[in-house]
Amino acid sequence: MIYFDRVSKIYPDNSVALEDVSFSVEPKEFVSIVGHSGAGKTTLLKMFLAEERPSDGKVFFESTDIHTLRKNEINDFRRKVGVVFQDFRLLPHKNVYENIAFAMEAAGRTDDEIEADVPHVLELVDLGKKIWNFPGELSGGEKQRVAIARAIVNQPDVIIADEPTGNLDPLNTYDIVQILKKINDLGTTVILTTHNKGVIDSLGKRVVTMENGRIIRDDQSGRYII
Repeated sequence: MIYFDRVSKIYPDNSVALEDVSFSVEPKEFVSIVGHSGAGKTTLLKMFLAEERPSDGKVFFESTDIHTLRKNEINDFRRKVGVVFQDFRLLPHKNVYENIAFAMEAAGRTDDEIEADVPHVLELVDLGKKIWNFPGELSGGEKQRVAIARAIVNQPDVIIADEPTGNLDPLNTYDIVQILKKINDLGTTVILTTHNKGVIDSLGKRVVTMENGRIIRDDQSGRYII
């Protein structure tokens, strides 16, 4: 489904962000990518989202080299990917319903689809009773649930969760991880980056460990070992 083929990224100042990275992610897989700050995790995600171009190598999605796509094709590709960020990135002046509806409108969904799907996806993340609240009225964990709902409402093939529990307490962290596992169980591929050892050890899923722009471990049922 996703394949990095000997990907390197060297910036004009000769700093190396990625060096000869090769790995694949299968459909419906749950993969965690770990490593210290500067290990290359964020650059790896940007490569997959076509926000950065490799200096060498190729990134494939469903046998298509992402970096050969034209602008309109990149937009189509990105609709197949939902992204969850550490800082939520909700629109503060829109309520929960409107935040999710906005993502659906951007994807060209109809008003009828929006009215049907927004309540459904909020129930999936256990937030149905907060549909008319604004972000300022939500806890950090609730904001992240809205962000996840927004990421999955257009039924993407892949969810990228970039440090989604970084701003959360242990209880909310557990809840968010359980939601991501549920999404994966429903058939969506999940790629998670995190510094949280407890999250990784509790998942028992595949762990890819990065260091200095290279993959140094790839364990099918891994733990956080750095």
